[in-house]
Amino acid sequence: MHAPAAPAVNIASIAAAIGAISAVGFGLALSIPLLALELDSRGISSAWIGMNTAVGGLATLAIAPVITKLVGRLGAGPLLMGAILVAAVSLLGFKVTSSFLLWFPLRFMFGAALSVLFIISEFWINAAAPPGKRGLVIGIYGTVLSCGFAGGPAILTLVGTTGWPPYLAGAAMFGLAAIPVLIGASSAPVVEKESTGGLFSLMLIAPAATLAAFIFGAVETGLINFLPLYGLRRGLDDGQAALLLTIAELGNVFLQLPLGLLSDRVDRRKLLLVCSTLGFGGALLIPSLAADSWAMWATVFLTTGIVCGLYTVGLALLGARFDGARLATANAAFVMLYSLGLTFGPTAVGAGMQAVDPHGFAWSLAGFLIFYSVVVAGQIWRDR
Repeated sequence: MHAPAAPAVNIASIAAAIGAISAVGFGLALSIPLLALELDSRGISSAWIGMNTAVGGLATLAIAPVITKLVGRLGAGPLLMGAILVAAVSLLGFKVTSSFLLWFPLRFMFGAALSVLFIISEFWINAAAPPGKRGLVIGIYGTVLSCGFAGGPAILTLVGTTGWPPYLAGAAMFGLAAIPVLIGASSAPVVEKESTGGLFSLMLIAPAATLAAFIFGAVETGLINFLPLYGLRRGLDDGQAALLLTIAELGNVFLQLPLGLLSDRVDRRKLLLVCSTLGFGGALLIPSLAADSWAMWATVFLTTGIVCGLYTVGLALLGARFDGARLATANAAFVMLYSLGLTFGPTAVGAGMQAVDPHGFAWSLAGFLIFYSVVVAGQIWRDR
């Protein structure tokens, strides 16, 4: 008897999901600094800028619980195209609109559109990835997301942060992301029935996978926000501090594919435990290293890249654990927890840095990671 053939890999379907996630990474990385600078130039206070930025996170919390029903009724392909259109139009709307009050509904629309892109692209990539190569495919997906995060600031460096060019460039990038979505729309995953579990029940079923999103969001955002400031407070100049952050982001780009490949060959929960434990060790090591040394560069490169692996491996574990409507709901929970991490991370790391200046930065990151390590180790122990 012949062995059953492995399921065919639908390249167009995978490319559609990757195109959508590139728009998410690029859109977030370009919009957050661009819109903050725009508001500052209009004389808006930092407190109000922060409140307006937070509306994007509220949009994620609002859209996540209903995303599975929307996919079931409208289809993943049409929803992605609609979200890309809304994101591009609302981004241009920020420049057109002179009233700061109108920025709040605009920010909600923009945040909701990016959330739809984020959740559906994760559901799509998990549904399209062959089980035996899920880690590889999601490693590529995570690499593209990291490149998107790096690409937003790069575009601002090229075209500047004033006038229409950055807004037009952002809208054009959303348009480019729509091309693979259009090509792969016919093979979009289908939700044929409602999920039998809610967001929170699915979090409890797979805590190692879903909590990984929260920890990644908290640590990654806290690190991006405060690593340059940490470098400055340890005696680096502006250029050296920016270089330190660039090296950290390169770790995210280069380590996701190897971690994804590895996750196809080992127990993913144990790999998540290894990633968080190594990240914890790296965070504790940072205060003892010279800020301008090769050892510091290597440590931040490896630490940030390995911590980003929580996202890649956690997402692969989610896809192996759920399918259909439950997978769509689980991905919504994943993105919602990631968004909560974006809120809690900078707050906790900032408070830690203020309490113990400057090394509270690294110790706060270590606190998040050891908490996750304990949770995952406990789950592995119980399931032996």
